Amino acid sequence: MGSFDLGVGLAFWLMCGSVILCIVYGAINWNKDKEEKVLDTSSWDKDEDKINEEL
Repeated sequence: MGSFDLGVGLAFWLMCGSVILCIVYGAINWNKDKEEKVLDTSSWDKDEDKINEEL
């Protein structure tokens, strides 16, 4: 702790900066695209019944 190393100090402050940026980015984009695209599953029941009949 007696001597200051530029590389260690730079790594420490860059790490702290990246943590802050990640928190800000996450807060801004939280639930941004709330609606998820849902596949059309109406034909799945028909296909499943057809496959079960063949088995």
